[in-house]
Amino acid sequence: MEMHQVRYFLAVAEHLNFTRAAEACHVAQPSLTRAIKNLEEEMGGPLFRRERNRTHLTELGQITLPHMRHIAGASLAALTEAAQYESKALAPLSLGVMCTIGPARMVDFVQRLRREIPALELSIAEDSGGNLLTRMLDGELDLALVAMPNYPERLQPRALFDERYVIAFSPGHRFEQFNAVPTREIDGEPYLQRANCEFPNYINELHGGARFRGRQVYRSEREDWIQAMVAAGMGVSIMPEQLPTQSGIVTRLLIEPEVRRTVSLVTVAGRRFSPTVARFIELAASHDWTPAS
Repeated sequence: MEMHQVRYFLAVAEHLNFTRAAEACHVAQPSLTRAIKNLEEEMGGPLFRRERNRTHLTELGQITLPHMRHIAGASLAALTEAAQYESKALAPLSLGVMCTIGPARMVDFVQRLRREIPALELSIAEDSGGNLLTRMLDGELDLALVAMPNYPERLQPRALFDERYVIAFSPGHRFEQFNAVPTREIDGEPYLQRANCEFPNYINELHGGARFRGRQVYRSEREDWIQAMVAAGMGVSIMPEQLPTQSGIVTRLLIEPEVRRTVSLVTVAGRRFSPTVARFIELAASHDWTPAS
């Protein structure tokens, strides 16, 4: 087994398409197909099954996949550490983080990055989801953590974790008596609108529907201002479950309907990864994103 066979196998397993896998590996498709065939002969059976335009992992392929990932990760780690030892240089990486992603989800992972990539020089840019996607396409960022309903075709999201939405209010508010707050209960409540909410169309639909007629009294791009006003009892606001950071805020799960978002690690399709970026992606995929208690 050779490393290029491992790389080709993982590319086909990710894209489930031989043509796109060859493009991602910057190799001619016949060369990739031949390498996979030789690997299958060595493994003793087919690793992929083609059905029209769709490719699937066989049972043998599924069994093989985690081992191939381990081989690739170990090889990358060895190369990265060797390069760091040789050059003594820092490994820079620019990461965009959506401004509505709370630090509780991030701290443990950043600590792990420090342990796993000692030479990492991490630069974090906080911005709205739309701006981060634009900056990704412009080449300003290596990676981005974003939660959006959809993405431009050139961007490739890798789902990391789901997060529910809550209604935030001040202590003593009537919502404190609820285990979870139905959306219709917000009717008539003074509402503080988060301008950077990643689902504005959906939330606006709720505002105009029979279930949700909160009175918007303030709108801001500043999450800290919104939270300060919530804590002061000036109104209520819908926000991601792990976002609230200021003291004096009480939250309850929002239901009927329950609102969720998926936070994804976004890369630019076809863009070659540096060893540092590739290692970051591997660590993010294997990380336990359960928020610290």
